[in-house]
Amino acid sequence: MSKKGFIFDLDGVVVDTAKFHFVAWQRLAKSLDINFTEKENEQLKGVSRVRSLEKILEWGNKTIDQETFDEKLVQKNEEYLEMVETLTQDDILPGVHDFLLRLRESEQPIALGSASKNARPILEKLGIIDLFDAIVDGTDVSNAKPDPEVFLQAADLLHMNKRKCVVFEDSIAGIQAANAAGMISIGIGKEENLKEADEVFAGFNEMPADYIDQLLKKEK
Repeated sequence: MSKKGFIFDLDGVVVDTAKFHFVAWQRLAKSLDINFTEKENEQLKGVSRVRSLEKILEWGNKTIDQETFDEKLVQKNEEYLEMVETLTQDDILPGVHDFLLRLRESEQPIALGSASKNARPILEKLGIIDLFDAIVDGTDVSNAKPDPEVFLQAADLLHMNKRKCVVFEDSIAGIQAANAAGMISIGIGKEENLKEADEVFAGFNEMPADYIDQLLKKEK
């Protein structure tokens, strides 16, 4: 059987921790008297924590000193992690677990490629960390998406040619990163947000039963 490297983003693809990020960022923005809605939150998907706070400050036309900036980042992450503690296997997005198991059965290499610095504890809470052959997260890379670094590292760890890799992403920045890496990009979410992806599905439960076989034959 032919092989491809299957690389998954975490937030919004494997599990919906995006809702936790939204709540935590909204609280932070409110503490700075900045209005923050889901529209702004959409623009923070796949963006590093530091850059996210910089963007929120830009939107609110506010400046804070470096010490306050650092404190706010710690506070945001602590609130987010408190919410992450409540995760269970039931929080895996529909169809993802079965898809991962089918990849495992067909002995396809699987990696996680996420900007999250909390990727490993989240996968532990979900009980699926053992399904991944490689994990590249925010602690391993210096360049955020749309830079392709995270996916190129994942391909290296899987010992796969980048052209033989498939990326599942829910953010515009992530799709751009996958395309920049020369990989097949599959968008998970709304088509209007992910126009640059090679294909888009609302979720893994929307994919055809033979979709893995289709992907194994697909060329970029």
